[in-house]
Amino acid sequence: MKTEQQYFEEAISLNEYMEKMESHKDNSFHIYEQFHVPQDDEFIALLKDKSPHILGITEDWCGDAMLNNPILRRVAEAASIDVRVVYRDQTLDLMDRYLTNGGRSIPVYLLLDQDGKVITKWGPRAPKLQEYVMELRKELPASDDPTFKDKQKAFIDKITAEYISTPEYWLWVYEDIRKEFTAALQKQS
Repeated sequence: MKTEQQYFEEAISLNEYMEKMESHKDNSFHIYEQFHVPQDDEFIALLKDKSPHILGITEDWCGDAMLNNPILRRVAEAASIDVRVVYRDQTLDLMDRYLTNGGRSIPVYLLLDQDGKVITKWGPRAPKLQEYVMELRKELPASDDPTFKDKQKAFIDKITAEYISTPEYWLWVYEDIRKEFTAALQKQS
């Protein structure tokens, strides 16, 4: 079985991944161009000092990946750390090690120390966004309802539009990544 470090070594850079995107590329780049890492010397300094690297598990059709990847890319650029990604559907062996509530939810970001050991996992969604999305989901009819597909499409379109146009959501993602990664890195000797 391949280690996370081996997957990292074979993965493509997040920059290359974003350039190759077929779905959500314009939306993802819109967020990337608009989002700037808040003035946060402590977090960025900690990342620079510990020099972790990050392995992402993603797919470009995923709305949460569309939102989270450009924010993570900005963090990585500010701290000069390496982020590489693999495609979920091509790496199910790896994905199945990091399920969310039993599902293959993405994106997932694995923070690896300099030796390639996983020190924490983040993803697929910031908790505040999760609460919001789950609240909206309550309005959907049952999956066997004849209107379900149309209403689900409208729900996805609404969330996608909000992800692209709501900087507050971008900060929620940033703040939660910051919180999770900071706690894990501070435990490192």
